[in-house]
Amino acid sequence: MDAKEVYENVRSEVGKKIAGKEDVIKLMFIAMVANGHALLEGVPGVAKTTMAKTLAEVVSAEFNRIQGMPDLEIRDIIGYTYLDDKSNIVLKKGPIFTNILLVDELNRAPPKTTTALLEALEEKQVTIGDQTISLPKPFIALATQNPLNIEGTTSLPKVLTDRFLLRIAVSYPTMEEEQAMLRIKEKDENIKVNSVVDTSTIMEMQRAVDGVKISDDILAYITRLVDATRTDIHVVMGGSPRAEIAFMKCGKAKALIEGRGEVVIDDIKYLARAVLSHRIVVRATGGVGVNGVIDGIVASVR
Repeated sequence: MDAKEVYENVRSEVGKKIAGKEDVIKLMFIAMVANGHALLEGVPGVAKTTMAKTLAEVVSAEFNRIQGMPDLEIRDIIGYTYLDDKSNIVLKKGPIFTNILLVDELNRAPPKTTTALLEALEEKQVTIGDQTISLPKPFIALATQNPLNIEGTTSLPKVLTDRFLLRIAVSYPTMEEEQAMLRIKEKDENIKVNSVVDTSTIMEMQRAVDGVKISDDILAYITRLVDATRTDIHVVMGGSPRAEIAFMKCGKAKALIEGRGEVVIDDIKYLARAVLSHRIVVRATGGVGVNGVIDGIVASVR
């Protein structure tokens, strides 16, 4: 298996349906190879859902989608038990039993319901009644989130967002990307993509991540970077050890899909916003924002 070739094939195939957004696709694939989950944040209409669904098609993964709504219930996610005509207890599995789960507009769902995802995201299992059931392998959750200034959204608790390996910002497309998107739509509104890899290969890549080397110097840099978020004057709450683990796992995954056997400093810098932006809380910074604070920390740490 050539992980770099696999990624290039996936990127090329997704590009048939998605114009540009190569960094977004790359980060989504890194999260998948690192066996973690990704939170996609952006305004409505920037193809967050389309990217998630297209990626699932390209890797031949079973795909289910949940729409975040104010009346969404826990049973709508994990399933429920009921008595059949013969008084037997029957388990009705929810859409979470899949390879790639898309939770669309997660921050429109009530907080009580979103807590149902905690066990699944962390332990890749769910508890229904007195039964604890493992989720299929691989299991990757992709959730979309609208910015908080959009009507009907609520802030997700850090205890939930921290379970996502990466937060990926999906911005407005460039003018060139929009023009390319219009050409794609002009050719075929329902263009199909081919499956260029299967889930067994994805799992093989997940295992191969463990074989990527990471030096003591890189680990020391990661710990200094995360520690700096805890002491920065602009930060109210810094990164937890989960942030350090995310840096290590995603750094290895990035090196793997780029055809390298060892993590380098630039891998960690590349991942900084995606790893930290949903894990730290910043004070009002005069318009600098969380990404500006992270960029400043990266620039200041040796």
